[in-house]
Amino acid sequence: MQFTDFPTVESIANPHLKTLESESIFVLREVAAQFERPILLFSGGKDSIVLAHLARRAFFPGRIPFPLLHIDTGHNFPETLTFRDALAQRLDVQLIVRYVQDSIDQGRVVEETGPTASRNALQTVTLLDALKELRIDAAIGGARRDEEKARAKERFFSHRDRFGQWDPKNQRPELWNLYNGRKQPGEHFRIFPISNWTELDIWQYIAHHNIELPSLYFSHERAVLERDGMMLAVSEVVYPLPGETVETRRVRFRTIGDMTCTGAMESSAATVEEIIQEIAAARVTERGSRADDRRSEAAMEERKRLGYF
Repeated sequence: MQFTDFPTVESIANPHLKTLESESIFVLREVAAQFERPILLFSGGKDSIVLAHLARRAFFPGRIPFPLLHIDTGHNFPETLTFRDALAQRLDVQLIVRYVQDSIDQGRVVEETGPTASRNALQTVTLLDALKELRIDAAIGGARRDEEKARAKERFFSHRDRFGQWDPKNQRPELWNLYNGRKQPGEHFRIFPISNWTELDIWQYIAHHNIELPSLYFSHERAVLERDGMMLAVSEVVYPLPGETVETRRVRFRTIGDMTCTGAMESSAATVEEIIQEIAAARVTERGSRADDRRSEAAMEERKRLGYF
């Protein structure tokens, strides 16, 4: 991420991106004004990286006034963790990490078994425990409404009850740019400043600001296997089952998450400009490559009701 040459909001030539950026910055400033202990949920993916960039712009020349929180499943791509640590250092912001493995060791969750086992859903308990421990009243996330139909039901300020649960049928109206952050003790909000952005918007913004990303997003050769119509990266937690073969292919990832459920796509797109062209012609959403979203028709909504991101 380039911090030495810091452009103003007015430098964005694309009026659509300028409007989106201004809206997101307004939401971030509202969070700082209305809440006492906000935190930015950081996954290491492109959306949370753009969100961190927006937070820096929102409060420049001061520091970002809240820490980053990463829930580490223990099955993250090594490239993601390396990038996460380097970014936190460049931003000069506190990075807090909580581990799903600790939740397993404490008996808070039970690890799945079998060839399709994943820790992705287990993150919910680790996240809720972290929010309670840190007394967080607003958790800022990089979700977008175009990702998945359950995401489309969210507000910018999404209320969570004292159990961390979300009720999609009982949300507060958001008229114009008025956001209601009132809550009872023990409750908190999830804040989604880039709700109105699309995947293409994110990439165009990345291109405009020359924002650095993990190498996983760009075409590279990787050992993969096919399983249930997906290409998974071979690793210590994803290994071939009887009848499966490992091949080296030129792939990239549209979304980054737990290695056990994040699928790759064959691609030769090695630059941001080539990725933009590829996305503009795509007919499958980026979360179409996530195995965790395929478990049921309402997989995401079920997890969000329980406190997922």
